[in-house]
Amino acid sequence: MSDDRKGWGHTVLGWFIEKDGTEASLEPLPASDPGAPAAVDAASTASADPGTAAPTASIGPEVFQTPPPAPVAGNVDFDAVFDAAGIAADERGQVERAKELLANLPAETPAVVKKQIVAASLKAFGIPIERIIEATAQEIQALEGYIQTGAAQAESFRAEAEKKIATFEQEMKRIREAAESRIREQQGVVGACNAKKLEVQQILEFFGQETVAQVVRDSPKLQRPPEPTST
Repeated sequence: MSDDRKGWGHTVLGWFIEKDGTEASLEPLPASDPGAPAAVDAASTASADPGTAAPTASIGPEVFQTPPPAPVAGNVDFDAVFDAAGIAADERGQVERAKELLANLPAETPAVVKKQIVAASLKAFGIPIERIIEATAQEIQALEGYIQTGAAQAESFRAEAEKKIATFEQEMKRIREAAESRIREQQGVVGACNAKKLEVQQILEFFGQETVAQVVRDSPKLQRPPEPTST
């Protein structure tokens, strides 16, 4: 990657995507048409590999005139995003036309010739190169604003979710400790009741099993134990 190419990442506050050097940078046009190179480089840079992003300057929702739509299952409505950023449809159309011009040029065409062809074509269409540059940079600015706004919202959601999870975990811990305490309490109750049963059981043992069994059968106050089942 040339030194000039490396500088593209800082042309618009670091919002451009840097290519990894697999494509050669385009040579400047002759001095008679100094505006054309920037238009072509800006358009080609915007289509670079998103995995090689340059350091990004902070940008937020102030880029948008109206709130942009939230993505749906990760899909972005780019036209709606650009509308929210106040980029007119005709400006976006000019960017698309420049992209098409670049895409339709034969790959073997020398870089300087490509620029001359694109510059002449845009001039024929009556499209000032400065407007192409401005609209392209606006789109990049809007996309970066959308990325950063979404990232801030996602982080806010994550932080709020973590707070709720922590609250739920504390409540779960409290409930678990209360249940364990109740179990321990019941175990103490069982021990105390069994000890008391042993005290009074001595009286029943004194009168004998048959006598006790007869009283239990005849008393309307006592529940009879279930009859043993034969196997």
